[in-house]
Amino acid sequence: MRNTSVVTEFILLGIPHTEDLETMLFVLFLSFYIFTLMGNLLNLLAVVSSARLHTPMYLFLCKLSVCDIFFPSVSSPKMLFYLSGNSRAISYAGCVSQLFFYHFLGCTECFLYTVMAYDRFVAICYPLRYTIIMSHRACAILAMGTSFFGCIQAIFLTTLTFHLPYCGPNEVDYYFCDIPVTLKLACADTSALEMVGFISVGLMPLSCFLLILTSYSCIVYSILQIRSTEGQQRAFSTCSAHLTAILLSFMPVVLIYLQPTPNPWLNATVQVLNNLVTPMLTSLIYSLRNKEVKYSLEKVLQQVALISEK
Repeated sequence: MRNTSVVTEFILLGIPHTEDLETMLFVLFLSFYIFTLMGNLLNLLAVVSSARLHTPMYLFLCKLSVCDIFFPSVSSPKMLFYLSGNSRAISYAGCVSQLFFYHFLGCTECFLYTVMAYDRFVAICYPLRYTIIMSHRACAILAMGTSFFGCIQAIFLTTLTFHLPYCGPNEVDYYFCDIPVTLKLACADTSALEMVGFISVGLMPLSCFLLILTSYSCIVYSILQIRSTEGQQRAFSTCSAHLTAILLSFMPVVLIYLQPTPNPWLNATVQVLNNLVTPMLTSLIYSLRNKEVKYSLEKVLQQVALISEK
């Protein structure tokens, strides 16, 4: 990546209009961050510890939990660091890393939700062929493919942003390095690049959402063909957690990146919720609304309680 910049570090100004609220925000965001890490670690433990859950659907759920552990960890530690009264400076390399890993993990999750929708489509529409279509090899390819294409997208967006010269102002009017706020500091015309980035960031989740919508349209049609009410309810309950998680993940992307006139305070608020609250809620949704994960998690917690008593 070519770097003609003379800027060696950036200053993160934080969430707009939150002056004198640092202590309250620190406690609030730290709580969210800890609950997010704990919830997703427990989900991982529940799936790994139960042989019954070693299936494609839970393999993808494990990967989602891993992403939900690392995704908030891209921006939260630095944000908590300066909210506790420490330096707001971040190195040029640190800013590049933040932007890359934020979009790498975000895009990976987006592709992963699409793969999970396809998995549910095969399970409900072609149940007799499920084990053949979703073989171990196919699952491994799909799981690795989500990271591969997420990495390609992140490399493109990061290169697009940081191939420009940064030679003047270095104050990022945000709480982490993201594309729109970083491009404003470039010493060059960024209008064409902003349009390319806008199309790229908007097109990828839109494509994934359309594929998910197609999968669930077929799923709903198949469920309606089931004659028993009990069968329909079981099929709908299998997909409800996934659909809820999809809505929680895709709505912030639409609000942040596809606004005609960006609102810094709204963007920061939505992005903080997306970075910290959504991963926490996702772990709760999959653990509380999925009976098998809930049962496995209860067993794990009972074993931990027994060990602690000894």
